[in-house]
Amino acid sequence: MSKRKPYVKPMPANWFMANRFHTLYMLREGTSVFVGLYSLIMLWGLAALVKGEAAWNSWLGHMENPIYIGFHLVALVACLYHAITWFSLAPKAMHLQKGDQKISDKPVVVGHYVAFVIATVVIIGFVAWGGAA
Repeated sequence: MSKRKPYVKPMPANWFMANRFHTLYMLREGTSVFVGLYSLIMLWGLAALVKGEAAWNSWLGHMENPIYIGFHLVALVACLYHAITWFSLAPKAMHLQKGDQKISDKPVVVGHYVAFVIATVVIIGFVAWGGAA
C-alpha cells in the first residue's frame, strides 16, 4: 500500500458565497426544504380529514398558530422563488426547434407564466365559489 497522501483541497463551508451564480443556485435548492415540510403538513391535514371531524378541527386549530402562519408565508415565498427560477431554466431543459432553427427562449418562458396564471385563477375561482360543495 502506498504511503502517499492524496491532496485534498480545503473547501470552506460557505464556498458558494464567493460566486453570485452559486449563491442563487444554493438558495434555489434550499427552497426544497420548505416545499418538503409544507407537503408533510398538508399530508398531516389530509390524515386528520380522514380520521374525522374532531381530528380535522384539531388540525385547523394548529394551523391558526402564528408559527404555522409564518411558516406558510415563508413556504409561499420559497415556492414562488423556485417557480420563477424554474421558468427561467425551462428553455434549457426543452430544446424546441422549428425546422433547422432553434426557437428563442421567450415563448417557452411566457408559456410557463401563462399556464401558471391560468392555473392560479382556476384554483382561486374554484375555492372562492364553494369548491366541490
